[in-house]
Amino acid sequence: MIIGWCFICIFAVLINKVCLQVTVVGFTGGSVVLPCCSTEHNFKLQDINVLWRDKHSESICNVVKGEDSVERQGLRYKNRTETFPEEYLRGNFSIKLKNLTHTDAGDFNCFITHSHELRTVQLIINETAGKRNQSSEQENQGPETQSDWTILICVFTVLIVIIVVAGIVASFMCLRKKRFSADYIGATMAS
Repeated sequence: MIIGWCFICIFAVLINKVCLQVTVVGFTGGSVVLPCCSTEHNFKLQDINVLWRDKHSESICNVVKGEDSVERQGLRYKNRTETFPEEYLRGNFSIKLKNLTHTDAGDFNCFITHSHELRTVQLIINETAGKRNQSSEQENQGPETQSDWTILICVFTVLIVIIVVAGIVASFMCLRKKRFSADYIGATMAS
């Protein structure tokens, strides 16, 4: 029984880690939304601090006390980022990265300090100009939609695992009860 619960806990943590890493595809010269949403939504504007960093730990942009800050922004990100301040109270700290180049490819980290949440977004850059329509469709989805699907898939997966494990535990308990009853009846008849 304890082993079953350990398995559930470990699997839930692994699912959570996998689901929190999102892959986004962008195109050279285009722009893309890098999603970052918090599971908590009870923020006060003055408590909101979010740090966006690239694969080299260079600052992309920050949200400090609910305000955008580009004070320590890396030179390569100057005039290339856009935030969505109207979404902050909903726990959405996604950013839009414009004028993509091949060197932008890699992992981006979004750290939400209030809730100690870390989100990782892997950006893949395609050089095919013919795929630009897909990129603009992805932009039009907005910051909410992309991460909402990820969260929904994670929740669904965890629920399926819990149901399967609960079924296994129930079967095990039922079998154990039958064995105990058979042993008890056999012991009673022998005496």
